[in-house]
Amino acid sequence: MTDNRKRVEVCFTPALFDLYKEDFDIIVVIDVLRATSAICAAFDNGVEALIPVSSIETAKEYQANGYLVGAEREGKIVEGFDFGNSPYSYMIPEIKGKTVVLSTTNGTKSINIAKSAETVVIGALSNMDVLNEWLIKQNKNVLCLCSGWKDRFNLEDTICAGGIVETLMETGNFMSDDDSSVAAKYLYLSAKENIFGYLKASAHRRRLKKLNLNKDIKFCLTANTTAVIPLLKGDRLVNILK
Repeated sequence: MTDNRKRVEVCFTPALFDLYKEDFDIIVVIDVLRATSAICAAFDNGVEALIPVSSIETAKEYQANGYLVGAEREGKIVEGFDFGNSPYSYMIPEIKGKTVVLSTTNGTKSINIAKSAETVVIGALSNMDVLNEWLIKQNKNVLCLCSGWKDRFNLEDTICAGGIVETLMETGNFMSDDDSSVAAKYLYLSAKENIFGYLKASAHRRRLKKLNLNKDIKFCLTANTTAVIPLLKGDRLVNILK
């Protein structure tokens, strides 16, 4: 008997993406702390489009052409740019209707690694419910690409990916082959009642806490605060639920 279910899998870091990229129609890029959370916040607050760039040099070129540009490295705003990747930077009236450029340590790199895929969307805890509803309707093979930290595994992205795996598999229309997806699912089930508390000892949360970014951490680790789905069209993200 043929199994017609679609696959949903988890890639722990961008360094492993080449092992998965041929098999999936939709790539969900996840960088909970903080790039994809900030991107969702930007669209929730009226940004028209957002251009993710991998390098500071490219970001500077856009800035020289009059764009508002956010740039972050090692959790800090890069000197000379308008803002970093705090979600709160994108909750200002000045960005409404604008195209904004963003370059971050991990998240924007992951987006650009994935851009050869048929469909690339942005996932975070903050948009998980609406994203899951949309993914279920698409009924295609889904890969959750965790941005991690400098090509290394991290907990928060994996937990978010696990929430997607759990919800899609519950429909009965999706299946998973990989242990990475099983691990992500069970991490999510362990953490879902108190993600903020569960991640208290996680490496990147500790990094951000040292930078006095507790407000950002709480926002990023709170589920379902936005109803946006940023999708990559060409070189820029747009909100398909607008």
